[in-house]
Amino acid sequence: MVAIKGRKNTNKNPPIFSHEFVIQNHADIVSCVAMVFVVGLMVQVTSPLAYTFIAVHHNVSASSNPGEMPSPEKYTTGWKDACAVFFYFLITIVMHAVIQEYIFDKITKRLHLSKIKLSQFNESSQLIVFYLSSAIWGTDIIIRENLLLNITSLWDDYPALLSFSLKLFFIGQFAYWLHCYPELYFQRAKKEEIFPRVIQATIGLLFTFGAYFFNFQQVGVILLVLHYVGDALQHSARIIQFVDRSESGTRLAFLIANPVFISVRIISIGVAALVFFYGLPQTETSLDYATGNFNVSIVRYAALVGIVLFQVDRLYRFIKEHLQRSRESNAPIVSKLKTKQKPKKKEGKKSTQSEDDDLPEVDQATNKNLRSRTAGKAK
Repeated sequence: MVAIKGRKNTNKNPPIFSHEFVIQNHADIVSCVAMVFVVGLMVQVTSPLAYTFIAVHHNVSASSNPGEMPSPEKYTTGWKDACAVFFYFLITIVMHAVIQEYIFDKITKRLHLSKIKLSQFNESSQLIVFYLSSAIWGTDIIIRENLLLNITSLWDDYPALLSFSLKLFFIGQFAYWLHCYPELYFQRAKKEEIFPRVIQATIGLLFTFGAYFFNFQQVGVILLVLHYVGDALQHSARIIQFVDRSESGTRLAFLIANPVFISVRIISIGVAALVFFYGLPQTETSLDYATGNFNVSIVRYAALVGIVLFQVDRLYRFIKEHLQRSRESNAPIVSKLKTKQKPKKKEGKKSTQSEDDDLPEVDQATNKNLRSRTAGKAK
């Protein structure tokens, strides 16, 4: 495995198994754990156990007769999926570190962003990579399985068997949302950043698990693609806002992203209502856990209410955020000038640190050097 550098290079080597050591070398540590499973495939004794974590299981495809074309493999859900989620959870952590180290860190060094904007830039960048890759992957599944043109299959074929690509898609979703929790520690997230990220990861995990466990994977992949497209454009517009100083590109980006975001929410509510309120009641049967049939009224309405509430909440937060931005942009310039002319009160180290957070990293370093020099001369 290629060694992956830590995000912050220091001259001093931290003690082994200390917090700083784990944070700087977490990608190497996790990649070594993942390599244990890969090497286990080469040993005959450990091969069955390693295969449980790496391969996709619960294959129910019927063997084709000699001379016939082999039928595509189909899968169901089962407990072995948790083993596969754990392995790809490790791979996701390594990929996150590689993308951050060799792409986004090099970009942010040229931008000279403040600490607050740097954290927002890294978060949005990582989400864009996940949203775009998942949207492209999900779109390919929708096209291959003809889910849009044959939309009645969403309830006529329920509970439908899973293709290899669809099953692996949901395993990847679980792995990503689970990896968001340890990333809070690896990225040294601040206290005010932890709660929103935990809520975001928990909601993503709950919705994907609900769609996977109750065998709503086909409609789930459609809703996830819609959600990811809208959020990917929003985060792309925010990154352009960090980079673009003329604000012309920012306006154009939000001009494209905002209508798409609103349209995606409305379409998602329509698709959910079509499937859970109109389609599935036509084929309703009794609850059967053995066959994976959860097409009962309580499950359908719970899923529909959850999706509608989530979409309405996203629309409410979106409108509230843009109303707040418009008020700030339309605020009188005179009041801003008065606030700038107020004399600054002497405060402790906390005030200087908070002021430094809004400055680029280069200016923060120069300010620290100047303070140390003045303190030395005073002594």
